[in-house]
Amino acid sequence: MTKNIGILTAGGDSPGLNAAIRAAGKAAEGSFDMRVIGFRDGFRGLMENRWLRLDGVSLSGILTVGGTILGTSRDKPDQMAVGTQVLDMTDVMLANYHSHHLDGLLCLGGGGTQKSALLLANKGMNIITLPKTIDNDVAMTDVSVGFDTALGVATEAVDRLHSTAHSHHRIVVVEIMGHNAGWLALGAGLAGGADVILIPEIPYELDKVCEAILRRSHGGKGFSIVAVAEGAMSCQLAEAVEAAQKKLKSAKSPKKQQKAAARLEEIEAARVGHTVQLSRQLEELTGLEARVTILGYLQRGGTPSAADRLLATRLGTACTALINEGMFGVMVGARGEGSEPVPLEQVAGRRKTVPPDHPWIGSARRVGTCFGD
Repeated sequence: MTKNIGILTAGGDSPGLNAAIRAAGKAAEGSFDMRVIGFRDGFRGLMENRWLRLDGVSLSGILTVGGTILGTSRDKPDQMAVGTQVLDMTDVMLANYHSHHLDGLLCLGGGGTQKSALLLANKGMNIITLPKTIDNDVAMTDVSVGFDTALGVATEAVDRLHSTAHSHHRIVVVEIMGHNAGWLALGAGLAGGADVILIPEIPYELDKVCEAILRRSHGGKGFSIVAVAEGAMSCQLAEAVEAAQKKLKSAKSPKKQQKAAARLEEIEAARVGHTVQLSRQLEELTGLEARVTILGYLQRGGTPSAADRLLATRLGTACTALINEGMFGVMVGARGEGSEPVPLEQVAGRRKTVPPDHPWIGSARRVGTCFGD
């Protein structure tokens, strides 16, 4: 009997998503005689039953295309905006899943998608996932689809900023994506020769960053490149966040919980515009002119790199093989040159951050890169 599978992409878009859709779809149809459909705009499309047939024609020519032909959204199955209300729509999704007589549903996404996928798996759906995020912070996989392309884009930006920084004898502060994990800023900063790299995992002291920049200036180097992850924090701010999180965790009464949560939100709000503020502080304390470049969504767009296409194809085809074997409730993670199914319980709710002893950090320190610690 022909198996029916569905595919959806959720969360932020990422280079390589179409390559993964193509790989899973073509392998399912060509190698295992499966019928494949795609749901539009993530979990919202599953809830609203908006779908399209994924066959040889629709999957043709998308390997090199950025974004996702299915569209995406950040909607959560159990907290979905419907009219003026926020509702748990998992029962509706389960009904739509059964209406298509699906034997399995492939969800491509980052950390939030892994949690939502586990929720639907516990609801009774046959779920399998692939890791996708330019932040590279999905747990239990060597690398996530989209990271390599974004790393290349960010590195090229750092490369290009060197010339203007050198010509105008400036500090150039470049903000790179990564709210909770510094993989992208660390990799691009190291590959692009940044003089200072600031990431969420290593709180920085402003004075030490200034000292590093002034050392370069006094040594005859009239410019500095500072690569900053969007989630980087000073030591003071990191201490405030940790204290607020502890209070929220230990609060027993609803009133204290509300107060602690409000304080945490207040601190998080203060982080908005952090890179611009940092630039001003560096300018004031060093006496050197500083400029800011925020890469933003440029890092998500464009043609996926060869490495991302290979990864997406490898994981997508492995995923279809597992569906054919009847293995569900897992994420297909990258392991070396192969892949490995990992139970969703070991992935959902976890984040892969940069360890302090990671080889990239060791290499950066040995070439004189400052982390502000």
